[in-house]
Amino acid sequence: MSEKEKMLAGEMYNPSDPDLAKERHNVRLLFHKFNSLSELDLEERQKVLYQIIPNSGENLFVEPPFHCDYGSNIKAGNNLFMNFNCCILDVAEVTIGDNCMFGPHVQIYTATHPLEFKARNSGKELGKAISIGHNVWIGGNATICPGVSLGNNVVVGSGAVVTKSFPDNVVIAGNPAKIIKTIDND
Repeated sequence: MSEKEKMLAGEMYNPSDPDLAKERHNVRLLFHKFNSLSELDLEERQKVLYQIIPNSGENLFVEPPFHCDYGSNIKAGNNLFMNFNCCILDVAEVTIGDNCMFGPHVQIYTATHPLEFKARNSGKELGKAISIGHNVWIGGNATICPGVSLGNNVVVGSGAVVTKSFPDNVVIAGNPAKIIKTIDND
């Protein structure tokens, strides 16, 4: 298996692999361009944004600056809004449903490291996929940790650290995040 195949399979991989390093470099050039473009040049900004996140539906809108590892591992539905300073470490797949909103400084991390120091010191890492359902609102400064799945219609409170998965129709908040309210969407 290539290092990229290992990475996408959630296995330990070497992030220093030249092919992976080149992919990260190429997307950094794109998001540097995106982050530098004037808001008056919306058409060009959108064109570059869809190069960064090619697996996106319609009406993708991101306030710069934005950062990610690869971009190609982000699968976004229609009508995704990300406010300023969002960062997605997409060494594993990040799936985002339709009609989602992210506040400023939302962090989504699929990248993780071994707990055992010898394995961690090897320089290898791994990723755990993240899934975000439809109609999810993630408040500013929230962090979504590796391996988390959020159901449909979830609201994540500002500053929450989401370390485990949650079902549909709940409001979660805190560190670590917990359910603080159930939403009646009927």
